[in-house]
Amino acid sequence: MEITKTKEGFVGLNYPILTKSNYTTWSLKMKVFMKAQGVWGAIEEDPKTIVDERMVHIALAAIYQGVPEEVLLIIVEKETAKEAWEAIKTMCVGAERKETKVQTLKGEFESLTMKETDNIDDFCMKLSEIATNIRVLGEEMEESSVVRKILRAAVPDKFLQIASNIEQFGDIKPMTVQELVGRLKAHEEPMKGRFESAERQQLLLASQNQKTRGDYFRDKSRIRCYNCNTWGHYTSECSKSRREREKRQEVNMAVVKDDEPALL
Repeated sequence: MEITKTKEGFVGLNYPILTKSNYTTWSLKMKVFMKAQGVWGAIEEDPKTIVDERMVHIALAAIYQGVPEEVLLIIVEKETAKEAWEAIKTMCVGAERKETKVQTLKGEFESLTMKETDNIDDFCMKLSEIATNIRVLGEEMEESSVVRKILRAAVPDKFLQIASNIEQFGDIKPMTVQELVGRLKAHEEPMKGRFESAERQQLLLASQNQKTRGDYFRDKSRIRCYNCNTWGHYTSECSKSRREREKRQEVNMAVVKDDEPALL
Protein backbone atom coordinates (compact mmCIF):
# COMPACT_ATOMS: atom_id res chain seq x y z
CA MET A 1 0.00 0.00 0.00
CA GLU A 2 1.58 3.22 -1.20
CA ILE A 3 0.42 6.82 -1.17
CA THR A 4 1.74 9.23 -3.80
CA LYS A 5 1.29 12.96 -4.26
CA THR A 6 0.70 14.51 -7.67
CA LYS A 7 2.01 17.86 -8.87
CA GLU A 8 -1.43 19.37 -8.36
CA GLY A 9 -1.30 18.42 -4.70
CA PHE A 10 -3.84 15.61 -4.85
CA VAL A 11 -3.11 12.40 -2.99
CA GLY A 12 -3.21 9.24 -5.10
CA LEU A 13 -3.51 5.69 -3.82
CA ASN A 14 -1.82 2.66 -5.35
CA TYR A 15 -4.57 0.09 -5.03
CA PRO A 16 -3.86 -3.58 -4.24
CA ILE A 17 -4.25 -5.99 -7.15
CA LEU A 18 -6.77 -8.81 -6.89
CA THR A 19 -5.40 -12.35 -7.26
CA LYS A 20 -6.95 -15.82 -7.13
CA SER A 21 -6.21 -16.21 -3.43
CA ASN A 22 -6.35 -12.76 -1.79
CA TYR A 23 -9.99 -11.68 -2.17
CA THR A 24 -10.59 -11.25 1.58
CA THR A 25 -7.63 -8.94 2.21
CA TRP A 26 -8.09 -7.22 -1.16
CA SER A 27 -11.73 -6.33 -0.43
CA LEU A 28 -10.83 -5.01 3.03
CA LYS A 29 -8.09 -2.75 1.64
CA MET A 30 -10.27 -1.55 -1.21
CA LYS A 31 -13.03 -0.65 1.23
CA VAL A 32 -10.65 1.48 3.31
CA PHE A 33 -9.18 3.15 0.20
CA MET A 34 -12.59 4.05 -1.21
CA LYS A 35 -13.71 5.35 2.18
CA ALA A 36 -10.62 7.56 2.21
CA GLN A 37 -11.72 8.97 -1.14
CA GLY A 38 -15.29 9.35 0.07
CA VAL A 39 -16.83 7.04 -2.55
CA TRP A 40 -17.58 3.86 -0.58
CA GLY A 41 -21.23 4.95 -0.50
CA ALA A 42 -21.45 3.95 -4.15
CA ILE A 43 -20.81 0.34 -3.11
CA GLU A 44 -22.58 0.08 0.23
CA GLU A 45 -25.85 1.97 0.04
CA ASP A 46 -26.44 4.28 2.97
CA PRO A 47 -29.57 6.44 3.31
CA LYS A 48 -27.43 9.22 4.75
CA THR A 49 -25.13 9.27 1.70
CA ILE A 50 -26.10 10.99 -1.51
CA VAL A 51 -24.66 8.99 -4.40
CA ASP A 52 -24.16 11.04 -7.55
CA GLU A 53 -22.74 10.12 -10.94
CA ARG A 54 -19.28 11.45 -10.12
CA MET A 55 -19.03 9.27 -6.99
CA VAL A 56 -20.02 6.20 -9.03
CA HIS A 57 -17.37 6.92 -11.66
CA ILE A 58 -14.63 7.46 -9.07
CA ALA A 59 -15.59 4.20 -7.32
CA LEU A 60 -15.54 2.37 -10.68
CA ALA A 61 -12.14 3.84 -11.46
CA ALA A 62 -10.84 2.60 -8.09
CA ILE A 63 -12.14 -0.91 -8.80
CA TYR A 64 -10.61 -0.90 -12.29
CA GLN A 65 -7.23 -0.02 -10.78
CA GLY A 66 -7.43 -2.94 -8.33
CA VAL A 67 -8.21 -5.80 -10.72
CA PRO A 68 -6.13 -7.63 -13.34
CA GLU A 69 -6.91 -7.27 -17.05
CA GLU A 70 -8.90 -10.51 -17.37
CA VAL A 71 -11.26 -9.43 -14.57
CA LEU A 72 -11.56 -5.93 -15.99
CA LEU A 73 -12.81 -7.34 -19.31
CA ILE A 74 -15.60 -9.15 -17.43
CA ILE A 75 -16.85 -6.22 -15.34
CA VAL A 76 -16.34 -3.43 -17.89
CA GLU A 77 -19.98 -3.62 -18.99
CA LYS A 78 -21.29 -3.08 -15.46
CA GLU A 79 -22.93 0.34 -15.24
CA THR A 80 -22.48 0.97 -11.52
CA ALA A 81 -19.68 0.44 -9.05
CA LYS A 82 -21.96 -1.70 -6.88
CA GLU A 83 -22.69 -4.06 -9.80
CA ALA A 84 -18.99 -4.35 -10.57
CA TRP A 85 -18.19 -5.02 -6.92
CA GLU A 86 -20.85 -7.75 -6.63
CA ALA A 87 -19.67 -9.33 -9.89
CA ILE A 88 -16.13 -9.61 -8.51
CA LYS A 89 -17.43 -11.13 -5.27
CA THR A 90 -19.45 -13.69 -7.23
CA MET A 91 -16.43 -14.60 -9.35
CA CYS A 92 -14.11 -15.01 -6.39
CA VAL A 93 -16.55 -16.58 -3.97
CA GLY A 94 -19.44 -17.86 -6.10
CA ALA A 95 -23.09 -17.86 -5.10
CA GLU A 96 -23.16 -21.49 -3.98
CA ARG A 97 -19.57 -21.44 -2.81
CA LYS A 98 -20.35 -18.35 -0.75
CA GLU A 99 -23.11 -20.10 1.19
CA THR A 100 -20.93 -23.18 1.70
CA LYS A 101 -17.99 -21.05 2.79
CA VAL A 102 -20.15 -19.10 5.25
CA GLN A 103 -21.46 -22.29 6.81
CA THR A 104 -17.94 -23.71 7.05
CA LEU A 105 -16.68 -20.55 8.74
CA LYS A 106 -19.61 -20.51 11.15
CA GLY A 107 -18.87 -24.13 12.03
CA GLU A 108 -15.23 -23.24 12.72
CA PHE A 109 -16.36 -20.27 14.79
CA GLU A 110 -18.66 -22.37 16.98
CA SER A 111 -16.28 -25.32 17.40
CA LEU A 112 -13.15 -23.32 18.25
CA THR A 113 -12.18 -23.74 21.92
CA MET A 114 -9.26 -22.61 23.99
CA LYS A 115 -6.91 -25.13 25.58
CA GLU A 116 -5.01 -24.69 28.85
CA THR A 117 -1.76 -24.11 26.95
CA ASP A 118 -3.20 -21.57 24.47
CA ASN A 119 -2.29 -17.89 24.59
CA ILE A 120 -5.29 -15.54 24.93
CA ASP A 121 -3.98 -13.18 22.22
CA ASP A 122 -3.50 -15.98 19.67
CA PHE A 123 -6.89 -17.52 20.42
CA CYS A 124 -8.78 -14.23 20.07
CA MET A 125 -6.88 -13.43 16.87
CA LYS A 126 -8.01 -16.74 15.34
CA LEU A 127 -11.60 -16.08 16.37
CA SER A 128 -11.56 -12.49 15.06
CA GLU A 129 -10.08 -13.65 11.76
CA ILE A 130 -12.96 -16.10 11.25
CA ALA A 131 -15.50 -13.39 12.13
CA THR A 132 -13.88 -10.97 9.64
CA ASN A 133 -14.04 -13.56 6.85
CA ILE A 134 -17.73 -14.10 7.58
CA ARG A 135 -18.39 -10.34 7.37
CA VAL A 136 -16.46 -10.03 4.10
CA LEU A 137 -18.78 -12.64 2.57
CA GLY A 138 -21.73 -10.39 3.39
CA GLU A 139 -22.98 -12.15 6.51
CA GLU A 140 -23.65 -10.19 9.69
CA MET A 141 -21.40 -10.95 12.64
CA GLU A 142 -21.84 -8.57 15.58
CA GLU A 143 -18.98 -7.74 17.90
CA SER A 144 -21.04 -8.85 20.88
CA SER A 145 -21.36 -12.33 19.32
CA VAL A 146 -17.57 -12.60 19.17
CA VAL A 147 -17.29 -11.40 22.77
CA ARG A 148 -19.82 -13.99 23.97
CA LYS A 149 -18.03 -16.71 22.02
CA ILE A 150 -14.72 -15.83 23.67
CA LEU A 151 -16.32 -15.96 27.11
CA ARG A 152 -17.85 -19.34 26.33
CA ALA A 153 -14.74 -20.80 24.70
CA ALA A 154 -12.02 -19.29 26.92
CA VAL A 155 -13.00 -21.33 29.94
CA PRO A 156 -9.99 -23.34 31.07
CA ASP A 157 -9.63 -23.24 34.86
CA LYS A 158 -7.53 -20.09 34.74
CA PHE A 159 -10.31 -18.06 33.02
CA LEU A 160 -13.44 -19.71 34.41
CA GLN A 161 -13.99 -17.25 37.29
CA ILE A 162 -13.32 -14.03 35.34
CA ALA A 163 -15.47 -15.21 32.39
CA SER A 164 -18.34 -16.00 34.75
CA ASN A 165 -18.05 -12.57 36.44
CA ILE A 166 -18.05 -10.69 33.13
CA GLU A 167 -21.10 -12.56 31.84
CA GLN A 168 -22.97 -12.10 35.11
CA PHE A 169 -22.14 -8.50 35.95
CA GLY A 170 -20.69 -6.93 32.80
CA ASP A 171 -22.53 -5.19 29.98
CA ILE A 172 -21.47 -7.30 27.00
CA LYS A 173 -23.43 -5.44 24.31
CA PRO A 174 -21.07 -2.43 23.92
CA MET A 175 -17.91 -4.39 24.85
CA THR A 176 -15.26 -4.79 22.14
CA VAL A 177 -12.98 -7.78 21.64
CA GLN A 178 -9.97 -5.62 22.50
CA GLU A 179 -11.53 -4.56 25.80
CA LEU A 180 -12.35 -8.15 26.70
CA VAL A 181 -8.83 -9.35 25.85
CA GLY A 182 -7.40 -6.65 28.10
CA ARG A 183 -9.54 -7.77 31.03
CA LEU A 184 -8.70 -11.44 30.51
CA LYS A 185 -4.96 -10.70 30.28
CA ALA A 186 -5.12 -8.61 33.45
CA HIS A 187 -6.60 -11.65 35.19
CA GLU A 188 -4.11 -14.02 33.52
CA GLU A 189 -0.93 -12.37 34.85
CA PRO A 190 -1.29 -13.20 38.58
CA MET A 191 -2.62 -16.65 37.67
CA LYS A 192 0.44 -17.30 35.55
CA GLY A 193 2.73 -16.86 38.55
CA ARG A 194 0.77 -19.42 40.56
CA PHE A 195 0.76 -21.93 37.73
CA GLU A 196 4.51 -21.51 37.18
CA SER A 197 5.15 -22.03 40.92
CA ALA A 198 3.08 -25.23 40.92
CA GLU A 199 4.88 -26.42 37.82
CA ARG A 200 8.28 -25.83 39.44
CA GLN A 201 7.19 -27.84 42.48
CA GLN A 202 6.08 -30.71 40.27
CA LEU A 203 9.40 -30.65 38.39
CA LEU A 204 11.34 -30.63 41.68
CA LEU A 205 9.34 -33.58 43.01
CA ALA A 206 9.86 -35.49 39.78
CA SER A 207 13.58 -34.75 39.92
CA GLN A 208 13.81 -36.05 43.50
CA ASN A 209 11.91 -39.22 42.61
CA GLN A 210 14.17 -39.76 39.64
CA LYS A 211 17.25 -39.30 41.82
CA THR A 212 15.91 -41.84 44.33
CA ARG A 213 15.30 -44.37 41.59
CA GLY A 214 18.73 -43.62 40.16
CA ASP A 215 20.38 -44.27 43.52
CA TYR A 216 18.60 -47.59 43.82
CA PHE A 217 19.59 -48.84 40.41
CA ARG A 218 22.99 -47.20 40.16
CA ASP A 219 26.22 -49.03 39.30
CA LYS A 220 27.75 -50.82 42.37
CA SER A 221 31.08 -51.65 40.79
CA ARG A 222 32.75 -49.03 43.00
CA ILE A 223 31.02 -50.19 46.21
CA ARG A 224 33.28 -52.13 48.62
CA CYS A 225 31.94 -54.66 51.13
CA TYR A 226 33.57 -54.35 54.57
CA ASN A 227 32.61 -57.91 55.49
CA CYS A 228 34.33 -59.85 52.69
CA ASN A 229 36.54 -56.99 51.48
CA THR A 230 35.37 -57.39 47.87
CA TRP A 231 33.77 -54.93 45.41
CA GLY A 232 30.30 -54.87 43.89
CA HIS A 233 27.88 -54.94 46.82
CA TYR A 234 27.05 -53.43 50.19
CA THR A 235 27.89 -55.15 53.48
CA SER A 236 24.18 -55.64 54.17
CA GLU A 237 23.93 -57.53 50.87
CA CYS A 238 27.00 -59.74 51.49
CA SER A 239 26.23 -63.47 50.99
CA LYS A 240 29.08 -64.46 53.32
CA SER A 241 27.41 -62.59 56.14
CA ARG A 242 24.24 -64.59 55.63
CA ARG A 243 26.10 -67.91 55.53
CA GLU A 244 28.05 -67.08 58.72
CA ARG A 245 24.81 -66.23 60.53
CA GLU A 246 23.27 -69.48 59.38
CA LYS A 247 26.34 -71.45 60.58
CA ARG A 248 26.21 -69.75 64.00
CA GLN A 249 22.54 -70.62 64.30
CA GLU A 250 23.27 -74.28 63.43
CA VAL A 251 26.08 -74.44 66.05
CA ASN A 252 23.85 -72.92 68.70
CA MET A 253 21.13 -75.45 67.98
CA ALA A 254 23.64 -78.33 68.27
CA VAL A 255 24.90 -77.08 71.62
CA VAL A 256 21.37 -76.85 72.96
CA LYS A 257 20.63 -80.42 71.93
CA ASP A 258 23.85 -81.73 73.57
CA ASP A 259 22.97 -80.02 76.85
CA GLU A 260 19.43 -81.36 77.08
CA PRO A 261 20.29 -84.71 78.93
CA ALA A 262 22.45 -82.93 81.48
CA LEU A 263 19.67 -80.53 82.22
CA LEU A 264 17.26 -83.40 82.70
